[in-house]
Amino acid sequence: MRIDIVFDIICPWCYVGKRRIERAMAQRPMARIDLCWRPFLLNPDMPPDGMDHDSYLESKFGGSNRIQRVFDAVRIAGNALGIPFDFNRIRRTPATVNAHRVIRFAAGSGRQADVVEDLFHAYFVDGADLGDDEVLVGAAERAGLDGETLRAHLRSDTDVTNIFNDNARAHRTGVSGVPCFVFNDSFAIAGAQEIDVFVRLIDLAIESEDYDFLSNSARKG
Repeated sequence: MRIDIVFDIICPWCYVGKRRIERAMAQRPMARIDLCWRPFLLNPDMPPDGMDHDSYLESKFGGSNRIQRVFDAVRIAGNALGIPFDFNRIRRTPATVNAHRVIRFAAGSGRQADVVEDLFHAYFVDGADLGDDEVLVGAAERAGLDGETLRAHLRSDTDVTNIFNDNARAHRTGVSGVPCFVFNDSFAIAGAQEIDVFVRLIDLAIESEDYDFLSNSARKG
């Protein structure tokens, strides 16, 4: 089974969704599931060097009361999943194209999930600037990837167009917010759903796979 997760690395609910889908997968250990991370750009027009985080929040959410309500809800969800969100440490909201390029680069070595987790933690717990190439390279190196190769990759334009194309494709297929989870290219659900919801969706995907297998076998017979 393949689950495509359409996400942006600066979306806190995407981090929550990652942990919840992982908890759901742990309840179905016999299911062979591949998680594939697909880019979505919450801020496609963000300047390459990002912007001040407080200014970004004001422009996106408005007053401090609304910002605090959003953060409180995310913190409560994170605490239940072992994510110690520390929004006060974040100083810059980055452009995320390069972060997605690193994640795509890691997929070639099967280390995509490790890099995604590291980048989420770096941003939401440590307050690291994901617009800094050295922060991105550090995450890749901790996942066992070659830092010099990645630096050269980031200095080039490789995959930049692909990231923007994937973002556009997500919009064309109806994704307007993240996270969004697509099961076997058959059905999708938006939002960081509760664990039991993900478990039911995994079961539904398994049942669909079994039905397709039996149908194909009957036709061949």
